[in-house]
Amino acid sequence: MAQPSDGGTDDSDAVRAGVTRRNVLRWGGTAGLVAAMAGLRPFTAAAETADEAGRPGGVPVIGTSTTETMWYPTPAAEDLIVQQGLPVGNGRLGALVAGDPENDFLYVTDASMWLGDENASLGDDGQFSYDTSHFGSVNMLTQVRLTVPGHSMSAITGYRRGLDLANGVVFASYQHAGTAHRREVYASHPDEVVIIRLIADGPETLTGSVTVEGTHGETVTSDELSAGFNAAFDNGLKYAAVVTAGHVGGSVSVNGGSVAFSGCSQVLIAVAAGTNYTPDVKKHFFEPTSDPRSIAVGRVRAAVRVPGDALLATHVADFRSLSDTMSINLGTSTGAQRAMDTWARLQARAANGGTPDPELEASYLQFGRYLTITGSRDGLPLSLQGPWLETNSPAWMSDYHTDINIEMNYWLTDRAGLSPCFDALANYCLSQLPCWTQVTNDLFLDERNRYRNTSGKVDGWAIAFSTNIYGGLGWWWHPAGNAWLCLSLWQHFEFTQDLGFLRKIYPLLKGAAQFWVARLITRTLTDPFTGKSREVLVDDHDWSPEQGPQDAIGITYAQELVWMLFGHMRQASALLHVDGSYAKQLAAMQAKLYLPVVSPTNGWLEEWMSPDNLGEDQHRHLSPLINFFPGDRINTDDSPQAIIDGVRNLLTARGMNNFGWADAWRSLCWSRLRDADKAYELVGQVLTPSVNFSNGAAANFFDMYSLSSTSVAFQIDANFGTPTAMLDMVLYSRPGVIELLPALPSAWAASGQVTGIGARGGFVVDVAWQGGKVSWARIRSVGGTETVVRSGAWSRTVRLGKGQSVVVRP
Repeated sequence: MAQPSDGGTDDSDAVRAGVTRRNVLRWGGTAGLVAAMAGLRPFTAAAETADEAGRPGGVPVIGTSTTETMWYPTPAAEDLIVQQGLPVGNGRLGALVAGDPENDFLYVTDASMWLGDENASLGDDGQFSYDTSHFGSVNMLTQVRLTVPGHSMSAITGYRRGLDLANGVVFASYQHAGTAHRREVYASHPDEVVIIRLIADGPETLTGSVTVEGTHGETVTSDELSAGFNAAFDNGLKYAAVVTAGHVGGSVSVNGGSVAFSGCSQVLIAVAAGTNYTPDVKKHFFEPTSDPRSIAVGRVRAAVRVPGDALLATHVADFRSLSDTMSINLGTSTGAQRAMDTWARLQARAANGGTPDPELEASYLQFGRYLTITGSRDGLPLSLQGPWLETNSPAWMSDYHTDINIEMNYWLTDRAGLSPCFDALANYCLSQLPCWTQVTNDLFLDERNRYRNTSGKVDGWAIAFSTNIYGGLGWWWHPAGNAWLCLSLWQHFEFTQDLGFLRKIYPLLKGAAQFWVARLITRTLTDPFTGKSREVLVDDHDWSPEQGPQDAIGITYAQELVWMLFGHMRQASALLHVDGSYAKQLAAMQAKLYLPVVSPTNGWLEEWMSPDNLGEDQHRHLSPLINFFPGDRINTDDSPQAIIDGVRNLLTARGMNNFGWADAWRSLCWSRLRDADKAYELVGQVLTPSVNFSNGAAANFFDMYSLSSTSVAFQIDANFGTPTAMLDMVLYSRPGVIELLPALPSAWAASGQVTGIGARGGFVVDVAWQGGKVSWARIRSVGGTETVVRSGAWSRTVRLGKGQSVVVRP
């Protein structure tokens, strides 16, 4: 991903265009907006939790699984919190946890903690500004500081901290003064709080204090039960954070902005934080009557009235309702590998030339699922860093990048049995649709915009390479971005076969199609061999992300995305029994779209409707392969061998060592080519430890993006793209076809089993193997009725009713 420079802002554009929230709804999209509002749970109501009697029973056991626990022998250092801190989250709040026994800290972010505004004006170049003033940026909400005097690392023994991926809890344990101490941290979705529980099992009791600190100079104040702060940004966003504590034994008091505890055998700390953001354009995206501090106070007080075991059981039951949908066994690691902590295992794997560590690799896949569950529920979608920041100046504003990054964040959800976690993306797009539609119709034809439609017509909606949460666009216009978002939305429907969802997103599909009907231009091509001419439809002046000329006609990236968009709109029209005549118009246009050929100059699938390579040979983006993955118009079953060779040649030229997200995309493409060795090698590249500011995996598995020889940034997309590649090596699906073990690497071939893989067409698959061959597979319908199941030369047609399943043994 490029690092775009800031652009200028000309406020007079907004005046000329009449871009105001008062008239934004004139462009339509109100039905979708209502649906979006129903799907997002803002920080404006009490958490919906059962009373104590209605909570789950039992005491969950945390951190005992060797295959689903990441662990470390030391706390995280504060200056390396993003590389070493362990994440917790409930889909809205996220926190990085250090685990220091004496001076612990949590960096807490709310996904709606955004600077900026609608940014609805253009600079002198016809593009949007990309700065914190108007486009905005995600910021941290608070830092939690917990002090337990005397518990320094030099005074304790047996320290161990970890992340329990099965139960969604960060833990730390150690011994001090003859007492076993344990700390549990999690972000509860049902109770809408971050919980820190301290337990002392022995003669020593717990004495210390906790407070919340703002990151913008806020003043902390207290009442008789809690401490916290509240404030507002200049854009109107109100926010607050509050902490309180319950206890077993001893006492708790509030003194001078901090909560103190003394002589306790257990301390239950609750932190609540949030903003007055709401996905309602009619309210300017702010709930004017909301008081975030009073809401936070109510939530922490309610939480600490519940026994710690009951709170934990409630969280774990909710978390496991999602996490238990999939199990993963890629093989058995050695005893020596199992004995090492997670960071040591990453380093050992790389030092030994990429020696397989199947259980570590399965943990990495489960970590991607963990980030999905904790980062994407009924709130805003996952941004470039998700809700896990260590600074108020995150790379690329921690925004939504639309030319690979936000889409890659959601490749995993349906494949990994986490379809409900996709709704955050769909609801976000619907909430922004009225603004995107208005700004497109008002500003896209600006004569300074190098991507404007030369037809002089505009309709529907478009976006920029970056979007915020206030309907605002940033960086440059990105015409094909609407079609890529719609591809993600459509493929979610392919996995779920949910007609209600399709009906909800239909305004997005139709608006994007309307934009391209107005944008496409006609060109005449002459066959050099036959002399025959034909008219084709091509994209207007555009840029192939993120390289080459910025005024190219018919870039492959856009042509393929529009081809898919028109096809999906036609299918949606038929399924929903609407817009039949419009679907026929799209069918005629789809048939005339220019589609790429293989360059006779370099043998690659062309990127610029030209035989020449107009960019970098080893560029990070695979833009011309957009319809090989994530699309599949080009595939090894149906496409001419010359096209497949062109795909392979381009992939080979692009190389095998890039940024994490780029390696994940490459891995998926090599998997589609059934080249298991290369697909697995690229997974290993992502798992290479990030040291000395290099690309690779940090100690906490976060993917690090090398900015320079002296700086590195966390970028989350590879944490989803790489697990997606791992699952696609086990199962590849498209509507009508499920292929088992298409690119199983030798590292996992001895034996293994994965249950709960989502398959397009409306199926869920369990598959087990021995010696690289399928032992058995269970196909269950979640809405699909018929598919061909394949493994090597074997195939079988399966017909099922919804909810039915069948076991096959190739």
